[in-house]
Amino acid sequence: MKDKAVIIGSGLGGLECGYLLAKKGYGVTVLEKDAALGGCLQTFRRGGLRFDTGFHYVGALGEGEALWRLFRLFGLLGLPWQRMDPECFDEVSFADGDAVRTYPFACGHERFVERLSELFPSQRAGLQNFASFLKGVGDNIFSPFLGNSSGMNDLFSRPAKQFIDETLSDPLLRRVLSGTNLKMELGPSLPLYVYAQINNSYILSAWRLVGGGSQIADKLAEGIRSFGGRVLTGHEVLSINPDGDRAASVTVRVSGGDEIVFPADWVISDAHPSVTLGMIGECRDVRKIYRRRMSSLADTYGMLTANIALRPGAVRYFNRNLYVHDSGADLWNPDPSRTESVLVHCYPPEDGGEFATHLDIMTPMAWEPVSSWKNGKPGRRGEEYESLKRAKTREAIALVSRRLPELEDAVSDSWTSSPLTWNYYTGTPFGSAYGVRKDWENPMGTVISPRTPLRNLLLTGQSLNLHGILGTSMTAILTCLSVPGLESLPEEIVR
Repeated sequence: MKDKAVIIGSGLGGLECGYLLAKKGYGVTVLEKDAALGGCLQTFRRGGLRFDTGFHYVGALGEGEALWRLFRLFGLLGLPWQRMDPECFDEVSFADGDAVRTYPFACGHERFVERLSELFPSQRAGLQNFASFLKGVGDNIFSPFLGNSSGMNDLFSRPAKQFIDETLSDPLLRRVLSGTNLKMELGPSLPLYVYAQINNSYILSAWRLVGGGSQIADKLAEGIRSFGGRVLTGHEVLSINPDGDRAASVTVRVSGGDEIVFPADWVISDAHPSVTLGMIGECRDVRKIYRRRMSSLADTYGMLTANIALRPGAVRYFNRNLYVHDSGADLWNPDPSRTESVLVHCYPPEDGGEFATHLDIMTPMAWEPVSSWKNGKPGRRGEEYESLKRAKTREAIALVSRRLPELEDAVSDSWTSSPLTWNYYTGTPFGSAYGVRKDWENPMGTVISPRTPLRNLLLTGQSLNLHGILGTSMTAILTCLSVPGLESLPEEIVR
């Protein structure tokens, strides 16, 4: 009889772990409380247009690059990936009154340096050092899988901001290289490894997925089922039931309200670590000090996302992301109560035309302004809540319009989500956008091991090591390496 592996949650990390275990012969059951798979990979339609929940673009998907190797393992290379503009996949803009200055991020380390050196000629040597360092970090991305994590550990213990300040002498260039800040939460605690690995992946290559991120979840679920596993929606895990030093089973409430117990040889939780610990009842082997550590983890800020429908022919499609900042924005100590930085993602036109049909605008948003409605359900939180979101959306559109003046009169409709939306649908505490906040001064406390005090209960997901598609996929590998029979994964990745 196959060993039974129960996966809690069908986000990217949970589905990837389920895929690998099912492929290696485990009897996998993925349990998802929502009616739809994928967590932040879900897509939805508004006004006849398809929008993504949290997925927007990925890096390092070119042949032989890190995500390409991982997605080859997961059977995801055949999806309709579209290369973003290699001459400018990200554009950073600073708006000072009516004046807007823009700076391009190009793919390829040499081209990245060349394009920015045209604007900062005196900084060429510093830019070369910057790009060379990022490339070195990326070249060793799989070293921890091969038993050499010392370099990564050292970089988790160094502050990212200090590296930028020491490498580049021009204050404006420092701001530019901090300007894609909505890929991660910039802050004094950010470790250098997080900054370098994420930015390097996009400099290698940047890609959109035409048709939305739900295709990733659907493809992984299809793979799990083809290997004999199950993926069940409408199954909410209520508790993880310990027996001595192991998790013996999980108790689940199904859509109709009945409760079912699933026995397990292995349990992998894709839920936030603190949420996972809350599912475990009193147990001698899960000590209070471990529970306190998990419950005290600080989380990154959340986002307001405005899904925007555009009037026909009003905005030309741009195959890049726009980062627009008010000139006074503090990129390393952002105030989520203010609207000073936005990320604009433009969807490829579904009709294949030259004009954009819809886009997303994202801006940091704190939990406190929406927390009083945390017990309400979507669509039933009242006019005050909707008014708050509309006001934040207007501020974000006004900031973007300083870079795209045509946007101001181009919006035909909009729909918004807040940190409260993320909290409701994904269970993420405080609607955090990037999971647990990493701290270079406390890497041991904020970089989380997949292993738990219960020897067959493992963690996965964006809160453990790195967030994003690449980071979560790396973490899924690390999680699965703790399961017997999956020791060959590193060789399968790097071959």
